[in-house]
Amino acid sequence: MACAFLSRTLVSHRFVSSLVTNQNSQKLSSLFFKPFHSWSCSTPIAYRRFTLVRSDMASTMGRSTVAFSTQSMSTGEPVVSVDWLHANLREPDLKVLDASWYMPDEQRNSLQEYQVAHIPGAIFFDVDGISDRTTNLPHMLPSEEAFAAAVSALGIDNKDGVVVYDGKGIFSAARVWWMFRVFGHDRVWVLDGGLPRWRASGFDVESSASSDAILKASAASEAIEKVYNGQAVGPVTFQTKYQPHLVWTLEQVKKNTEDQTHQHIDARSKARFDGIAAEPWKGIRSGHVPGSKCIPFSQMLNGSQTLLSADQLKKQFEQEEISLDSPVVTSCGTGVTACILALGLHRLGNTDVPVYDGSWTEWGAQEDTPVSTSTETS
Repeated sequence: MACAFLSRTLVSHRFVSSLVTNQNSQKLSSLFFKPFHSWSCSTPIAYRRFTLVRSDMASTMGRSTVAFSTQSMSTGEPVVSVDWLHANLREPDLKVLDASWYMPDEQRNSLQEYQVAHIPGAIFFDVDGISDRTTNLPHMLPSEEAFAAAVSALGIDNKDGVVVYDGKGIFSAARVWWMFRVFGHDRVWVLDGGLPRWRASGFDVESSASSDAILKASAASEAIEKVYNGQAVGPVTFQTKYQPHLVWTLEQVKKNTEDQTHQHIDARSKARFDGIAAEPWKGIRSGHVPGSKCIPFSQMLNGSQTLLSADQLKKQFEQEEISLDSPVVTSCGTGVTACILALGLHRLGNTDVPVYDGSWTEWGAQEDTPVSTSTETS
């Protein structure tokens, strides 16, 4: 996997480098994005000011007249605004991760797009690479040791606050937010609206055909491989504390179909949930887990791909007769957009929502798991 990642990186490096050499920056950006400006450092005062700005929030997380510290930031609110990030981007104990990931049929290369344009100083987090190497299921949660090794290779410490974003707005970033929380790191937030909102706000991006960030991403992939091969890894600076209550397994979901201790919400589209639309992954049956309900992840977001307000989120869950006073478990296709449901519930104060990691890709591939469809229930 490390070799594959490195090969992919080198190919992308050559691809972007040649474009940078032969074309101006405006032509380069037009391949992937609307034209952007090359990054120029904002004034130190602008980066040091600590006035928290949040969109669609009833209250601010707080103000500080002393040195910035992520320790003082609220972990009850799962997102931060682009204005807040822009104001605090240069703080030493704040790390920004580009965790863009796209569905296979979109044919988008997240690494190449990262190299062309990303938030200044952001590190690339490979959702597929930082994953369990013992399963054929896509991007499953890695072991504690593997996650610690990979995150350490990215240069992240336990003292750091982490802001995660993606190229869609809120999509795969929520998955990485959940991963950090699973391993005991609560000082993690999703950038509300992601890279599109950052760019729409007029903030600069930077490109890097070759950078320390790319080397870190490759090192993280190599660290994962070494752990699963039983080899020694470099210094581990990030310590994990596994939170098993945030992760559900196939057996737990099976048991829940009988016991119904948790309300099961599926984040896939209604057509996939009903079994009308085929799954994008080969060999997977269509339908849903018996007893589960469907709230497509898009219903957690507004038109600008930012998280709905608390009142708006409540309405979404109430419409599907989900009680916010009772336990909830979420799932989706491969465990990515289920985390957006968990993000929305977190805003409503439900901070311990488990995600079924294997989700429908695992459930639908089994021969002995029950499957319901709309034709059976209509």
